Amino acid sequence: MTENGEDSPLHHQNPANGDSAVNSRTLKTSLVDAKSSKEHKDALKLNARNAEGEFSPYQPRPPPQPRLSSKNVSVEETLRTRRLKNSQESLSDPVETGSSTDSLKEDLTASAQGGFVFREAATTRNDQESNVRPLSAAASSPVSQDRGSSLSDHGGRPRSQQSDPTDLRARPSKVLLSPVQPTGKLPALEKSFASATLKAANRIDGDCLDYTVSAKVKPSDRLHRNLSDSRLLENMGSDSASVHSMRSNYSVLSPIRPQDVRNRSFLEGSVLGSGALLGAEELDRHFPERKVGIYIATWNMQGEKGLPTNLDDLLLPTDSEFAQDFYIIGVQEGCPDRREWEVRLQETLGPYYVMLYAAAHGVLYLTVFVRRDLIWFCSEVEHATVTTRIISQIKTKGAVGIAFTFFGTSFLFITSHFTSGDSKVYERVLDYNKIIEALALPKGLPDTNPYRSTSSDVTTRFDQVFWFGDFNFRLSKPRAEVEAIIKRTAGGDMGPLLEHDQLSKEMKEGSIFKGFQEAPIHFLPTYKFNVGCDVYDTTSKQRTPSYTDRIVFRSRQADDIKAFKYTCCSSIKTSDHRPVISVFQVKLRPGRDNIPLGAGQFDRGLYLEGIRRRITRELKRREAMKGESTSTICTIS
Repeated sequence: MTENGEDSPLHHQNPANGDSAVNSRTLKTSLVDAKSSKEHKDALKLNARNAEGEFSPYQPRPPPQPRLSSKNVSVEETLRTRRLKNSQESLSDPVETGSSTDSLKEDLTASAQGGFVFREAATTRNDQESNVRPLSAAASSPVSQDRGSSLSDHGGRPRSQQSDPTDLRARPSKVLLSPVQPTGKLPALEKSFASATLKAANRIDGDCLDYTVSAKVKPSDRLHRNLSDSRLLENMGSDSASVHSMRSNYSVLSPIRPQDVRNRSFLEGSVLGSGALLGAEELDRHFPERKVGIYIATWNMQGEKGLPTNLDDLLLPTDSEFAQDFYIIGVQEGCPDRREWEVRLQETLGPYYVMLYAAAHGVLYLTVFVRRDLIWFCSEVEHATVTTRIISQIKTKGAVGIAFTFFGTSFLFITSHFTSGDSKVYERVLDYNKIIEALALPKGLPDTNPYRSTSSDVTTRFDQVFWFGDFNFRLSKPRAEVEAIIKRTAGGDMGPLLEHDQLSKEMKEGSIFKGFQEAPIHFLPTYKFNVGCDVYDTTSKQRTPSYTDRIVFRSRQADDIKAFKYTCCSSIKTSDHRPVISVFQVKLRPGRDNIPLGAGQFDRGLYLEGIRRRITRELKRREAMKGESTSTICTIS
């Protein structure tokens, strides 16, 4: 019968077909029953698998294998082709280059029993079920998302709609990331960083770079940049002190915890090298190589009242790339106005240095300048004097010494003036012996190595000792022969002259300056000149040219002191002596809390007067230059 109630023509044509229809209905019923039985068995198997933890009812089953193409290409070749295509597209697209998230979306694969791909297989399954499943149901399953969907979108869906790949039977066997390549040429470095061997303490005007950079940084960015050492390195020069101290929230200082403030007392604190205020951590922050630069100058001024108009050549020679951390200046037969001499030194060194200490013994002057940001690591300073004259009231010959500790290294600087006379070698040796026995140092400073100290020699009670001055040792040759040797000297080889040097001979014999060393001499004798010229003595005495002005040094540990320069300053000619200068590099060691600190004390009045004179001199120079540029000369023809 048809749908409109009429009988079918076939039904009327063959009545015997009724039995056939009954048999057909019986067959369909049996097929339906068999199908229902099969579905029931599948359901039971699924429940059994769920009970075993193999699948979850909230998770979709793995999609079937993708259909093969008409060319009978294998599954492995299809997957390989798709991976290569996705990788090439990722490299060709500059927006996606280097994106690990997109690479994970494109290349997330798994090899299960038969092997399948989540994205491609889900697309194939969507094409097969597009006529059966609603659009909303297809969109709710994460495996049916297209390639453009992001992992973050999938993570934002409800938990019931998410699939956990870790619980599936087939887990991803390999994660392929797209190669990361630069999209363009790398930018060039804007700042030139100095070598690690250079220290912040040796850099002249190194902090100007910090000020110019910090002026361009927004205030809101300073805190974040100070919290990150690597980002702050991008905006600073090569100050090793700054590089190794970027640990504070607001500055380059090391942070202090409130508990440390409550419990720590540096007057009665740690006596060990670790944890001390001047210990290894603080030392490495300011001196990563644990070496300090020391500049020493000695000069017999001949008691002249008039000082040189410019001391730059004495303290800041043009052949030096960096200034040093300490400047120690010793003077014999100094000018009558000692204060004026110290102001001139401060004016020359400028605002970067302060006078740590100054001492005198008659006309012997000894002055110590230190870079002002290092003054906090100096101990209290002590000094002592010794006279070598028979009458102690006459203070023209003798010695003055200054001692202090820098971090954990003790220093002793001595300037002296020995007995004069060509043949008085023995008297000069006596002067040396009297000084090392009578110089009462240290007084309150702790001995950093008492096991190597002796009571009869002050130079054994300090780590680093520098002794300089007018030792008055001469060349044991007539003047005519000495001048002949000088004329034959070429290339700075002063060996022929030093063969006749009294001091070199006595040091080799061990009668004076035991344990001391002297850098090689490559300059002409510094005594005796006619004032104002480079001609040796033409007076009636006809003094023999000699190396009277010397600088020697000794150290408790071998190779702790290295001399980088040893020469004379030939441009200063206001005396019959030429100043002698030397530059040293000295090894430092961590300190302990038993070292009495100087608390940053310096001569503030001297500092202000020296800076005032420096500014006044600069203003006068500018006015003179301005007057020269505005003046005109008229000529009448």
